[in-house]
Amino acid sequence: MSSSLFSFQICNSQCCFFTCRLYEYHFIAENKSWSEAQRYCRENYTDLAKVFDMTDMTDMSRLRNSTQNQREAWIGLNNNTGGNRMWHWSLPGVEYIQNDSSWNQKERHDNDGYGNCGRKRDKLADASCDHPMWFICYDVKKTLYLIETPMNWTQAQSYCRSHYSDLASGLNQVDGEEMKALFIGRVMSVWVGLFRDSWRWSDGSDFSFRYWDMELFNDKQSKKTCAMTLLNRSGKWSSDECDKEKPFFCYDDKLILINVNKTWEEALDYCRESHRGLVSITNPYQQRWVQERAKNASSPFVWLGLRYSCTLDLWFWINDKLVCYEKWSKEGKTEECGRAVGMQRGGQHEWVSQRDNETYNFLCFK
Repeated sequence: MSSSLFSFQICNSQCCFFTCRLYEYHFIAENKSWSEAQRYCRENYTDLAKVFDMTDMTDMSRLRNSTQNQREAWIGLNNNTGGNRMWHWSLPGVEYIQNDSSWNQKERHDNDGYGNCGRKRDKLADASCDHPMWFICYDVKKTLYLIETPMNWTQAQSYCRSHYSDLASGLNQVDGEEMKALFIGRVMSVWVGLFRDSWRWSDGSDFSFRYWDMELFNDKQSKKTCAMTLLNRSGKWSSDECDKEKPFFCYDDKLILINVNKTWEEALDYCRESHRGLVSITNPYQQRWVQERAKNASSPFVWLGLRYSCTLDLWFWINDKLVCYEKWSKEGKTEECGRAVGMQRGGQHEWVSQRDNETYNFLCFK
């Protein structure tokens, strides 16, 4: 049982078209331990399910309605890391990159016993997630809002996700001029969207989205190191002992990275002949999935299915769709004949126009 490949529509004044999902979920109604479920998913699909944000939870909910009264199912998140914690930003798609100058080194505690959530005063510091304080939200208009109601970090995150987009996330927000303006005339500490944990996705991706049911989840239950989705509690997550047997969700990736350098035209022909075409990106969620694949490229860029038309004087996707979402680097957009787009392999995975006779790895849609 799987989610629809064509599952949602994007419409605005310029664009209205169905987008192809870059992955599919499959519910497997067989009881297996977490490791057995992982093995099954890897043999038959891609891996145990990973979740990027609430959009993915919506897809899972469609399957959840057909799970025949099952109460819980494994997903691909586990805490079998020996307590090795990593920092993440709360806002999906924002990658945490270490920058020591953003931290107050005197108020930074690298031992796990202190605090695993990030607060901001003059600089970043870690603190106990249970401590109530003001917090700063972010919305789709890229505006920051100071919320002067003390909450713990989890409550603050839930509030921001319900009323705005998320807690302020990323150094461009946390260290930016708009953030500094909120502190003028105030001496305060506020929550921002920074947290660390020792949970990892089965396929090695660093997606930071968490959907814990805080009434049932206890991160200190050392034996319960595998995550499950609670089918009878709105799909929220808890954890259990990994040898317990449960049904599970797999995901099937529809992207394939070709680790061979080709020109853009050669990459286009290869994807059309062997798969369904060069990948197109129509929203930030697809961008995040594509850049996970791009990290494994052997070239500095990977070709996307986006090219400049001299005749029409515009950028267009090879599937004839208009460009509704963009992630150009600051000086990466050169509009001239013979140009196509390469995504950066690392960094912020921004788009840079390249001469189409350059040779890079590329991403096909299966």
